[in-house]
Amino acid sequence: MRVTQSGLDLNLLVALDVLLDECSVSGAAARLHLSEPAMSRTLGRIRKALGDPVLVRAGRTMVPTPHALAIHGEVRAVVERARGLFLSGGKVDLRALSRTFTVLAQDTLAAISGPALFARIAREAPGVRLRFLMESHVDGPFLREGAADLEVGVLDTRSPEVHREHLYTDRMMGVVRPGHPLLDGEITPDRFAAADHVTVSRRGRTAGPVDTALAELGLSRRVVASVGTLPSSLFILLSSDLVGLTSSRARPLTETLGLRTFEIPFPLPPLPFGMAWHPRHDADPAHAWLRECFRQLAREEAPDDGDGGGGGGGNPLFPVPPGG
Repeated sequence: MRVTQSGLDLNLLVALDVLLDECSVSGAAARLHLSEPAMSRTLGRIRKALGDPVLVRAGRTMVPTPHALAIHGEVRAVVERARGLFLSGGKVDLRALSRTFTVLAQDTLAAISGPALFARIAREAPGVRLRFLMESHVDGPFLREGAADLEVGVLDTRSPEVHREHLYTDRMMGVVRPGHPLLDGEITPDRFAAADHVTVSRRGRTAGPVDTALAELGLSRRVVASVGTLPSSLFILLSSDLVGLTSSRARPLTETLGLRTFEIPFPLPPLPFGMAWHPRHDADPAHAWLRECFRQLAREEAPDDGDGGGGGGGNPLFPVPPGG
């Protein structure tokens, strides 16, 4: 910000973070417990300090400028570091906490495990909002830049400083519509490979671990479609003779839709699910509470298929095969 040290107001960073989060003066005012005129004046001060409009009108909404988008990650990181600096004794009053956490994950996480997470948040920290951010088709330093607070799933992050924690190991399963010809008789590698397939890949890839395993058997499959999310693939499977993939923990979702799952008839690599976060959040008790929420869900909903988690039943956590 183009301000002198004597004129520096760190509250402007907090306001800027919320404004870019909400893209709305009224929304930011509500979150910061300010009047809209006061929030408008704060936006004016931010614009003057940055020499940039920050938010501009686009029809009935406001959108961030390219400069605002470029600095949002660093603004978020600075705000989080400052919040951690002033937290006392590593404790936080969850009932009084007002904060938005952004979780980078496939949409199936929200669809299946979201209700349990939202119920816990409502009980313990009603001022917390949980925002799920879809994984992008391109890799980026989302945790380092502060665009996401937590990444959950089959981890793709490659930043060396990022902390990772394994939660459980899952396995792939096949999925088809009821009455699919593949279900009529033993499902062998040859019959599996002979079917037409749909893949799930955020990057649009049509090959993966299944194809590697089939190649070792001297087989190959024909992939006729690739979609970005698991739910979209399941709706395609409902009305076609295509064969898809899911994970064992996604069975409640497939069963709700009336689809049929089956064991893949050849060995496949396991699916190691976990969570990752930037080390600046290590000493943040609110973030530690969020991580514990995911740990507890993983413990309570651990599969009963021998992956060492114990337990079983309930809704699955992170039930998404690796999209790639």
